[in-house]
Amino acid sequence: MSDDHTHVQEFFTARAADWDARFPDDGPAYAAAVTELGLREGDRVLDAGCGTGRALPPLRAAVGAAGVVIGADLTPAMLAAAVRAGRDRAAQLLLADAARLPLRSESLDAVFGAGLIAHLPNPAENLRELARVVRPGGVLALFHPIGRAALAARQGRQITPDDLRAEGNLRALLTGSGWRMTSYVDEDARFLALAVRPA
Repeated sequence: MSDDHTHVQEFFTARAADWDARFPDDGPAYAAAVTELGLREGDRVLDAGCGTGRALPPLRAAVGAAGVVIGADLTPAMLAAAVRAGRDRAAQLLLADAARLPLRSESLDAVFGAGLIAHLPNPAENLRELARVVRPGGVLALFHPIGRAALAARQGRQITPDDLRAEGNLRALLTGSGWRMTSYVDEDARFLALAVRPA
């Protein structure tokens, strides 16, 4: 495991047990973001970096009993917290790295990633791997329950021009990774960028 991966794992392992308690009001924001994916009954969707699985129940509701929901995370403690919360009933949980997914190419209709982009060790390469597992015309949602400015304020830092999630930077990053950004929202109450894998 690379140093980057070790750091990500250590960060989330230390926070897994009380993660949901720290952010108790985020549920509706997750559900609203899932709605924006436009999933249909029977679709196959991946929650990449699913953490404690807060997106998994709304993803399951969107694809129905016939659909497939996979939650993948690098950190065993986060997946254990998802199981404790009963969210494994909504999805198949995978201990897996978003950089090397054990999934067939073009096998999914959509990928949901909450808070993902900041924790990708090689964003261009990692987003290319997400594009690999999605069919042409499939969609990607990059979500955070608060916007960039609110998150920076919470973390006691300033937004810098090289922030990956700035609209221009993210658009270029996605374009270079096999995606086309279709919408971008960055407001206090949410961050949501949607992209499609071109046919």
